[in-house]
Amino acid sequence: MPQELMYQIALTRIPLIGDVIIKKLLETFGSAGNIFRAKKYELEKTETVGAVRAAAIHHFRDFAAVEKEIAFIEKYRIRPLFRTDPAYPQRLHHCYDSPALLYYKGNASLNPPRILNIVGTRHPSVYGKTVCEQLVKDLAMANITLVSGLAYGIDILAHKTALATGMPTIGVLAHGLDRIYPQAHKQVAVQMLEQGGLLTEFMSHTEPDRQNFPKRNRIVAGICDATVVIESGIQGGSLITADLAFGYNRDVFCIPGRIHDAHAAGCHHLIKNNKAMLVTGAADILQVMGWDEAIKPVPTVQRELFLQLTEDEKQILALFREKTQRHLEELYLQTCLSGSQVATAVFNLEMQSVLKSLPGQRYELV
Repeated sequence: MPQELMYQIALTRIPLIGDVIIKKLLETFGSAGNIFRAKKYELEKTETVGAVRAAAIHHFRDFAAVEKEIAFIEKYRIRPLFRTDPAYPQRLHHCYDSPALLYYKGNASLNPPRILNIVGTRHPSVYGKTVCEQLVKDLAMANITLVSGLAYGIDILAHKTALATGMPTIGVLAHGLDRIYPQAHKQVAVQMLEQGGLLTEFMSHTEPDRQNFPKRNRIVAGICDATVVIESGIQGGSLITADLAFGYNRDVFCIPGRIHDAHAAGCHHLIKNNKAMLVTGAADILQVMGWDEAIKPVPTVQRELFLQLTEDEKQILALFREKTQRHLEELYLQTCLSGSQVATAVFNLEMQSVLKSLPGQRYELV
């Protein structure tokens, strides 16, 4: 059994010894093993430790549970990441309450050049779903790793879209790696092990209890360069994550909604209180983060070079250069064509995949 790993896990199981205290102890003693080997009076002298905590360390004996956890780690090839490990998420070192120990299974780097999280309501509207999918697709070309919490709603939709676009995606869990919560997302989680990973600070057999989710959210916020909120009520996990990210001096972005929409209340609250920037798409985020330089713009297709268009079709197409979506009534009013001419031209443009039909007699330039 790796002795240092045994001491590292044991350190996280001692009552009254939290992540901040562990950080102080490591600054003094250098390693978990040295902390356990230290004299009680040496521990007491450490800042913020004192006699009670020193006694808790000195009297710790529950190494059977630690051995059981190491057996679980080895069996399922889980990588434990103590805060002194070079593979530990380096961005978390800038967070005062970062976890002392993480458990990770996956193949994506936890220290990529660009990493952001997308969070939001568990019950998104059609608008929220559409925005989330489009945002992830547009970000996929920018070499970004996407993080979320594998929860219902925006979280799982962001993960699924990332998988579909080939973007690495990491799920941060509020329980041990012996289970997936919610169970309905197990298949997605399995795919993420091949194109990302699963990360937690909790030992195996830890239930997804209510108090674990805010702790999970601080990892989601701290491990990333930026947080994006897509639909959130005035309370809930998304706002906790955004507040934590703001406190960690991370960029926070919010997608706006309708002013009386309860789904948008949390985003508007963050924007009004200068905790988040209003963004309307990936381009805004990439520009603020300075990530847009590596993206090569897709040249505008000059369709006339490839298509044989009639004069009627050219008139219709010209309207879409100013505004990519048009109602059929606009096409009648803004051309000199008869109703049958417009209908024929629109139909032909659809057949040539130049226009796409939308609900409500609307058309969009492809």
